Amino acid sequence: MTVLIINGSPRIDGNTTILLNEMKKIFNLFDVNIEEVNVGNKMIRGCIACNFCASHDGECVFKDIVNETIVKLKEADGVVLASPVYYASPNGNIISFLDRLFRSNRNDLRMKVGASFAIARRAGTSATFDCLNKYFTISGMPIVSGDYWNNGFGRDKGEIEKDEEGLRNARIVASRMVFLMKAIKDAKEKYPQILEEEKRVWTHFIK
Repeated sequence: MTVLIINGSPRIDGNTTILLNEMKKIFNLFDVNIEEVNVGNKMIRGCIACNFCASHDGECVFKDIVNETIVKLKEADGVVLASPVYYASPNGNIISFLDRLFRSNRNDLRMKVGASFAIARRAGTSATFDCLNKYFTISGMPIVSGDYWNNGFGRDKGEIEKDEEGLRNARIVASRMVFLMKAIKDAKEKYPQILEEEKRVWTHFIK
């Protein structure tokens, strides 16, 4: 099984990375493969709604890390999104990246397991957490919860190591991700008919 981790922090080995490392301990314990993409310090254009991806089999018009990650997203059984909090929202890079990644994607993401984390000095984590989770809910992906909101707290590099509750929660979420990924894999083989869905109808508020 494989988990794709998308790190939105521009800091090398900062608080976001430290929290993700706690999750990796659990993934490694259960022999889960890890693919990690760091987008916080990349030059990433936002989506321009050109629909190039619609006529080019999911390829984004901007030839960068987004197209590379689409392949990894297809193969992943679970996805972790983690971002520092900037003005009560995720890092702008990860938003631009995720907008294009999920817009371009043409693969079936239903029942891939998702979890997100927001890391802050003090506040804004709930709004950031909510924003990140929307990429999962629009894609038919179940979200894994912990024992509290998926937060981590620290300002200076390394301060999150004092957030024992936040780091514990990261390990708990990782464990539940592994459990759910394995359960879904078994269920897909045993009950494939449950995921058969009726044809989608596209509507809007004009007609």
